[in-house]
Parts: sequence; C-alpha cells; structure tokens
Amino acid sequence: MLRRLAALTAVVTATLTVVPAATSAPPDADPTVVRTDAGYVRGVADDDVVRFSGVPYAAPPTGDRRWTAPRPPRPWPGVRDATAPTVSCPQVGYDEEFDPILVGAEDCLYVDVVAPARPRHDGRLPVVVWLHGGNLASGAAAEFDGARLASGGDVVVVTVNYRLGALGFLSAGAFDAEGTTSGNYGLLDQAEALRWVRRNAAAFGGDPRRVTLAGQSAGARSVCTHLASPGSRRLFQQAIVQSGACANPVMEKADADHKGAEAIRTLGCDAGGAHAVAECLRAAPVSELVLKLARPGPPVTAERHEDPWGPVAGTPYLPRQPIDAIRRGSAAGIPLLVGSTHDEMRGIVLGRQPDLTAEGYETAVHTGFGADAPRVLAEYPVGDFATPAVALATVLTDWGGGIGSCPVLETAQTAARRAPVYAYELLEDSEQFEGEVSYGAYHGWDLPFLWDTAIPLSQYPDLADMTAPQRRLSRAMIGYWTAFAHRGDPNRAGLPRWARARPGSASVLGLDSDSIGRTPFAADHRCGFWDSL
Repeated sequence: MLRRLAALTAVVTATLTVVPAATSAPPDADPTVVRTDAGYVRGVADDDVVRFSGVPYAAPPTGDRRWTAPRPPRPWPGVRDATAPTVSCPQVGYDEEFDPILVGAEDCLYVDVVAPARPRHDGRLPVVVWLHGGNLASGAAAEFDGARLASGGDVVVVTVNYRLGALGFLSAGAFDAEGTTSGNYGLLDQAEALRWVRRNAAAFGGDPRRVTLAGQSAGARSVCTHLASPGSRRLFQQAIVQSGACANPVMEKADADHKGAEAIRTLGCDAGGAHAVAECLRAAPVSELVLKLARPGPPVTAERHEDPWGPVAGTPYLPRQPIDAIRRGSAAGIPLLVGSTHDEMRGIVLGRQPDLTAEGYETAVHTGFGADAPRVLAEYPVGDFATPAVALATVLTDWGGGIGSCPVLETAQTAARRAPVYAYELLEDSEQFEGEVSYGAYHGWDLPFLWDTAIPLSQYPDLADMTAPQRRLSRAMIGYWTAFAHRGDPNRAGLPRWARARPGSASVLGLDSDSIGRTPFAADHRCGFWDSL
C-alpha cells in the first residue's frame, strides 16, 4: 500500500536511449515539423495535440561539463526525431526484487512539448512550463502528459528534465574554486529551459511573453526559488505552486557545503587540492554518484532540512531565502496560484507507519517539536483521531515544515502584498485506504486531475477510472489553471468565483467534486496555533 511520496521519489522506468538521428531532408509545410534555434525537430500528431519529445534545451552535462552551468545545445543538421520517450536524468530505480539500481542517463537535458492541434484562440497561445516533483532526486518530464491541459485549455505545455540528486545539487568548495558558486545546478537547468522557451515558444505556437512556471512538490519548491532569484526575473510572467511552500526555508551555503563534504568523503574523492577533488568527482561513475549518495525520502519527523539535496541559499542564484526575497519584492507583479491538498502527509505516514502506537506518536512529537511538544500534544490529543498515525499525519500536515498547510497560507499572504494571488485547497477524498483509514486528499492527489501521469509505483487513477463527479472536478481545475495561464486570473465563465487572497485574509478556494467554494483553511489547519509557537 505504499504510495504517495514513495511514488514521487522512486523509480523512473526510463531506458537508456541513443540520441535520435537527424535526417538530411529539409521539412515541408508540416505541423509536426518545427524549427528551433538549434535545428528542426519532427514530432507526431496525436488526437487533439501535436507532441515533441526529447527536444534538447542544453548541451549534455557530461565529462568536463558535469557540475557546470548549462550551455545551449549544439545545432544539428537536418530534422531531428522527436517522437521517442525522453530519457530521465540519473536517479535510483528498483529491480524486480526491489533492489536499488541506476536508471536514466546524464545526457538528459531535454523538454517535451505538447501543443493543441486545432487552437481555439487566434494568435500565439500561453505557455505552461512544468517542473516535476520527486524530492529533487527522482522524476522526469515524460511522467507528465500535458495533452488534457493543452487541448482543454488551449495552451502549449512544456515539461522539463533537470539534474537531480548530487548531480543537480552538490555544493563543494572544489567547484567554487573554479569561479562559480556550486549547489544549484538543477535550478540553473530549469532557468536555462525557461530561456529556451523564450527563444523557441513561438515556433510551437506559444507566446514567449505569456509563460507560466508551474510545479508540484519539489517542482513547487523550485518555482519558489525562481520567484526569489535575480537570475530568473523576466523569464516567466505567472507562477503556479502546488504542494510546496515558499515560506519553508532551504539550505544555507554552509550547510550545503557540509553535506557536500560528506558526499565527497563517501566517494573517496577528498584527497588533494581543489583541482584533484574536482577531477575525481568528474571521473566517478554515474552509478556511484547516484547509488552511493542516495538517501531515502524525507523522514516522518518534524525536522526541517532533512532532504540530502536541494536549493542552496546564500548564493548568486539565490541570495536570500525565498520567502524573504518575496517579502522584499522579488516576485512583485507576478500573479501566483498557490495551494495544497487537505491531507498532505497522511499517505506518507500511513504508508510508512500504519501501526504507529499512541506511545510512538508522543515520541515522534517530542522528537520533532522539543519544548513545544506538550502544547502540540494538548492541541492534537491522540484520542481525537482514528489512529495514532492519522494524528501524526494531521500534526505534520498542519505544521507544514516539510510539506503541508500553514506555510502555504503564509506564502499566499506574503506574496499578496505585491501581486495578485489565488489560493486553493484540494478537498476531494481519494477513497484509497490503509486498512479502514482513508488516505484522504494525500500529497500528489491533485496530479491526476490535471495530468495523465506515468509515475512508477504510483496508484493514481486514470481519468477513465474516476467517478463522473471527479471528472467534472478535473475539467473545472483544468479550466481554472489554464484561465490563469491566459490572463493571470483563474476565473472564467461557468465556474464558481475564485476570490483573490489578501495579505491579512485567509480566502482559500476549496476544490471538491461535491462543491467548489471558499473553505475555512486557517481554522481547519489551526494556523493560529502554529503561528503562536
């Protein structure tokens, strides 16, 4: 029954593929052939959309380019095939015995593009650029099929691969000595993909002046860094943050360097000066970099900064913590759609600790909250919940220091001081169970309402398996999300009014197949209590 984050942080069943060959003939007038700034690509028409898979947005980050900033791709002659599935970036996968294996390849900086075959709007269409989740250690562009968004909302959808794990986020003095600041390579990849979109959106029917950067979980955390980064300004005009709060802090450079030093020792590359260390790291087999430096998903505790790899603040890319930068105006004027699911942590806790005892619950709270534990236990007595596991999941969801609720509200209210903000919560119960306990609206449950997903080990339903009310909710969410991409405002005819969030208010739209309307988010998640700690 293990689902949720395990699904998001586990394998991508990508196969190592050979770079598609280019043909020599120039293209005729063909909607499946597009000229990018590096050369022609040939996609495929599929029902209501045209798809292009595996389009390079940067040169392969291999050899001497491992742990360097991304560079534009080398031009190719003829027409490049863009119909094969996109290979994932290197990450941990699992074999049939569930033993860890390497999947993916370092030559992975590609995007997938889906565009409507018959646009309903004249002129160029808005572009939605999607950053996948996966704890910044797993996931791939190919896991998300944007056809429903593209055809249902008349938008061009671009899904992005970016470097993961140590390859994407290793912070090391050996690389700093080369004249750059290490630690945010995966985020630099995302910014390079946005530059590629700015140069090439028009070729796919998109408008480079109407780009919405969107992401879920680790992808949402990434969007927060771009809202805060001086280097990402003007690369997108709107943002969507799903189940990731800009109010949650990221690692500072000193902490990231400490983790990097531990990794370098693990690889046996800590001898000699900076040049020798860098050479050793770049010569290390990719399997060692992934398998030796892998960690499990975030533990079910109330500790911050548990992720082994992630964004690094105190760097030129990210000088300040995201929420501090947003408070100072880094995202001024950028409309934001932000929200979460009602039971973010329930799937994670039930999947890992379904038989948690009352004593185990108290121990977990004391371990996580220290001196504040008695107040937390008094606010969330175990007897008020179906099981101790549900009690712990509710505490962690409401607190939201990893993923959860109250920091999402803080993000919305902070950003609303300088830009239009629309906050939501997915309330729809998944009706998936661990024993007799429902997972509720768990972390990731929003994804199948917007995308056709192919996330390994997940049990997200296909659209065809949803109930008729859930399919209506899916259409409503696609309507809201794509209206936001068109105008920076999710409201559209035929859908309930979505009020803007305000700096001092808690206006949150509840999304449920029975009804859509304002929900008492702050009260439900006891955000006043968490603010008092």
